[in-house]
Amino acid sequence: IDHVRNSYIRSDGPLTAVIGVEEVVVVAMNDAVLVGHRDNLPRLKDVVQRMSDGNHKAATEHAVMHRPWGSYQDIDRGERFRAKRLTVKPKGRLSLQSHKHRAEHWVVVSGIAEVVLDGKVMTLHENESIDIPMGAIHRLSNPGSEPLEVFEVQTGDYLEEDDITRYEDIYARV
Repeated sequence: IDHVRNSYIRSDGPLTAVIGVEEVVVVAMNDAVLVGHRDNLPRLKDVVQRMSDGNHKAATEHAVMHRPWGSYQDIDRGERFRAKRLTVKPKGRLSLQSHKHRAEHWVVVSGIAEVVLDGKVMTLHENESIDIPMGAIHRLSNPGSEPLEVFEVQTGDYLEEDDITRYEDIYARV
């Protein structure tokens, strides 16, 4: 930031350089960047609506999706794969669930994971991983007092959030 006056600059993603501007707002996120004169901010809602009407993913999906158990962030995505970073709150647990169209592979980045896979309970530690076959009934929980970080890779022919059958859920989403 150099020679910038009466402006708001924020970046949650890429390195952002701003030079020689006045009275602007710059907000950079992983998937979108907003630059505008601060007097035009009331028009932001209209811009987002036009983006949403045009099916722009950045307008309809958030970089970090919050859930009762924690959050997830899409890292990368292709035709038959999707990579996510899961953060499970202490004592948080995902629903006991299965998927018809995808398999999952979980790698524990930090924390302790309790995994239920087809009725068998296992504990995974940092740098340990597990494969969740398509159709398997499974659950991920954080029994610890620190957040659990898991890298998840999904593979299959359909990778949307509605490919889920819930059997038990402490957050009443069954």
